[in-house]
Amino acid sequence: MKIAVNTRLLIPDKIDGIGRFTLETLRIITKKHPEVQFTLLFDRKMELDVFGFPKNVKAVFFGPPARHPLLWYIWFEYKLKHYLNKHHFDLFLSPEGWLPPSINCKSLAVIHDLNFEHYPENIIWSHRKYLQNFFPKFVKRADRIATVSNYTKQDIIKTYQVTQEYIDVVYNGANAVFKPISPEEKAIVKENYTDGKDFFIFVGSLHPRKNLEHLFLAFDAFKKQSGSTTKLLIAGNKKWWPASLDQCYQRMQFKNELIFVGRLVDEALAKLLASASALTYLPYFEGFGIPILEAFNCEVPVITSKVTSMPEVAKDAAILCDPKNVQEIAAAMERVSTVENLRADLIKKGKVRALDFSWEKTAELLWESMKKTLE
Repeated sequence: MKIAVNTRLLIPDKIDGIGRFTLETLRIITKKHPEVQFTLLFDRKMELDVFGFPKNVKAVFFGPPARHPLLWYIWFEYKLKHYLNKHHFDLFLSPEGWLPPSINCKSLAVIHDLNFEHYPENIIWSHRKYLQNFFPKFVKRADRIATVSNYTKQDIIKTYQVTQEYIDVVYNGANAVFKPISPEEKAIVKENYTDGKDFFIFVGSLHPRKNLEHLFLAFDAFKKQSGSTTKLLIAGNKKWWPASLDQCYQRMQFKNELIFVGRLVDEALAKLLASASALTYLPYFEGFGIPILEAFNCEVPVITSKVTSMPEVAKDAAILCDPKNVQEIAAAMERVSTVENLRADLIKKGKVRALDFSWEKTAELLWESMKKTLE
């Protein structure tokens, strides 16, 4: 059997949610199925050695590097279509959900969320127009769809009128490096980052839907009300820093208590997360929310949003807040900082909830979805 995979977003040192899903599931599936020939399709030259794939995996590169709507169009609608039809695959898997037209093999699209449909103002005009025009086409082109939460499954059904039998839920997992660390290790981390002070942490790209404005306001309110010395660390790529967020930040009374650590490799991020007093992760839209699982695995309490997919992922193992209610978030910060029984209960429930997720389970479910696509 020959399977082609869109690995355009598999970029070393720049792996975010979709790239992480792609890497972790492919590592498992390719090793478990040595009888299958996997061809990974890149829009730029890539050395497979850095990913640790087995011998039944090869990489193919063809341009142009698709990093702009016009180049997306050329790569997906023409170059990728031509390659797939020329080489006669059994299945084309696209972990980012984008599919070329009129290919002569079955196709499985993994759709992670429909943020661009619900909050188009958060995406630049050219990208928004491309997604709104082509995503309905991608959905129609797919023989089958996989997604990462029941929330997103229902969203796809409602938005694009897809029959639910054609959509499989394949929950995300968390990297094994996210685990508890010793009190001594925590003390070293705090000394390095916060002069020994406790801290909350946000993990993720600094995108508008991550709701940092309300997190900043809530942190300010928490500090004013509690007098706590706890700091707030922001771990993520400062790719989006709109004027409204900058104004919010500049007006903060306690902005000097915010620490931006940028994007970290998983090993460093895991130690930082495991040393936090709590994960404060309050997007107003999320298809899944991998940092919630990472915090559970690190045995760290979680404060997250009670909207979209996050209650489905966290269940009763986190404090759920209205992501736009500053006082509710601030109160959650104070409770998790001062009520030891609450902290212990959240950590205990998080450990149990984390057992429901793993990349092994994700890969198994994705492989089953791939088999269904081929039926």
